[in-house]
Amino acid sequence: MATAAGGGEAMMTRDQLLHLFTRFSFLISLPEVKQRIADAVSDKQEAVAVTTAIQEEILREMGIDPSFGIGCLGKVNVVYENDMDLMIKFYQFVAKEEMAIDEAELEPREFAEKLHGQEILQEQQLNMLVEMRKYSPDIQSVILGTLHKQLEQANFDTSASILSPEQIQEISQK
Repeated sequence: MATAAGGGEAMMTRDQLLHLFTRFSFLISLPEVKQRIADAVSDKQEAVAVTTAIQEEILREMGIDPSFGIGCLGKVNVVYENDMDLMIKFYQFVAKEEMAIDEAELEPREFAEKLHGQEILQEQQLNMLVEMRKYSPDIQSVILGTLHKQLEQANFDTSASILSPEQIQEISQK
């Protein structure tokens, strides 16, 4: 059910995490779940408490103790740091949670502006990935490692998820 992480502590498996990410993404896209989060905000509750409760419900469905599962989410970027596919899905999961919270907390105009900013960011990220494909897998790995460090230093602020073509070239020449 769970695997041993570095140091012997238990950790959710890759498949369990992927299931959690997929199920959460589906649920928070539903109008009734969006309304649940918005109602909580209207009642002066923290939106993040609702998204965490939704994650706990999914974990229970999966037969995983919610406190264990939530604890595992805090270790994903350490335990699975070399699994770039899982890390991308993890960051998408975090971004979707943030968007669901923003949608509940922001005025419609503010949320639309944020969405527009996200679209621009995604376009820049896509351009960065296209640029990276020009390099060997080893250099791509170094570039992704640099990007990961940059994201950690920015406390996973998605605006730090871009490297310019010049930065990519500079990393590749080191």
